[in-house]
Amino acid sequence: MGGHDIEGVDGAERAFYGRRKGKRLRAGQEQRLTELLPVLRLALPPAGQFLDPKALFPVPTDEVWLEIGFGGGEHLAAQAGAHPRTGIIGAEPFVNGVVKLLRAVDEAALRNVRIWDEDATALLAALPDASLARVYLLYPDPWPKRRQRKRRFVSDGALAEIARVLRPGGVFRFASDIDDYAGWTLVRAARCPDLTWTATTASDWTRPWADWPGTRYEAKALAAGRPPSYLEFRRA
Repeated sequence: MGGHDIEGVDGAERAFYGRRKGKRLRAGQEQRLTELLPVLRLALPPAGQFLDPKALFPVPTDEVWLEIGFGGGEHLAAQAGAHPRTGIIGAEPFVNGVVKLLRAVDEAALRNVRIWDEDATALLAALPDASLARVYLLYPDPWPKRRQRKRRFVSDGALAEIARVLRPGGVFRFASDIDDYAGWTLVRAARCPDLTWTATTASDWTRPWADWPGTRYEAKALAAGRPPSYLEFRRA
């Protein structure tokens, strides 16, 4: 996630991702990166101006969702296919993840997907107030070492921005198989006056959401004995 260092609310610079590219791309992947990504890639407006999220899509759009750090894109593609009148923006700087989503978009002829392959915080800043119905942050890099934790995407400032772009009643969904990161997120969400944790029973945060398609990373976590936490927060 992200694209360049930004300054957090505590004044520390934070970079949210590690490498930008993994194993060498195959010819078909390179072709989609060259031909399809420019069609789907967002262009941010000049500083101080905002995107019109619904206008980003060539199909009728009832509402817009954002997934920050979509990984291999399987969740995003599944949701786009299930909700053709919902525009979904995916933010992911890892090239190998982007090409996986491009393949899914291409093969399923999805027309309600747009991609931002740079700094997710820059994208959030370009979105107007109350413009999104959902924001997802699924299995983000946990940066587990204590000295790395300032690089976690979840911060007081990031949650304030997420709350700003969510419409009243909109939801922020967070999933992680790292207990420490789930607790970290709950603490910071509790400090955000515009977000309310929707859990009403102890089992609510241990079960996936009703429309959850699952991800490959989730399957690996479960196989390794790391049960995920599924947190949902509603915008006041």
